Amino acid sequence: MKRNTILVMAAIAVCAIALMTFAASDADDQAAPIFGVRIPPGYRDWKLISVAREEGNFNDLRAQLGNDIAIKAFREGQLPFPDGTIIAAQHWHYLASEENNKVFGRNQSFIAGPVTNVQFMVKDSKKYAATGGWGFADFKDTKPKDEAAHQTCFPCHEAAKARDYVFTRYAP
Repeated sequence: MKRNTILVMAAIAVCAIALMTFAASDADDQAAPIFGVRIPPGYRDWKLISVAREEGNFNDLRAQLGNDIAIKAFREGQLPFPDGTIIAAQHWHYLASEENNKVFGRNQSFIAGPVTNVQFMVKDSKKYAATGGWGFADFKDTKPKDEAAHQTCFPCHEAAKARDYVFTRYAP
């Protein structure tokens, strides 16, 4: 009797852990509306394409990262980008670095602060033919932003049509 109780309790614990793991992974694996793009696993380990500081409405620091296909295309100047290209754009609020500024004796150093969002462009010329071959995604706290936010992606990137809808330039 005690043995059965222990086995039942162990089975319940295993199921509970499995359910929590599934629920947590599902929360981080949501697809963006319209395009169905998900956060690619391991994107933070991709190679750096470029960095930028945006002012105005954004007022943030940005790093663009690319998968191996993207990096190869950027380095070779290949346009249009080949299918399979994925570009990530990690955005942060920027903060003054008190520690660094003490060394410099004035306010001149800024560092990445809290993440504001991360965006992705995924090249699939057949699947995303209506949007120049690109699928777009914008995530805040690993959750996709709403459909209205995603409806602005392609219209914004149309300004960069001559560069296959990509604003970023490779910083060697």
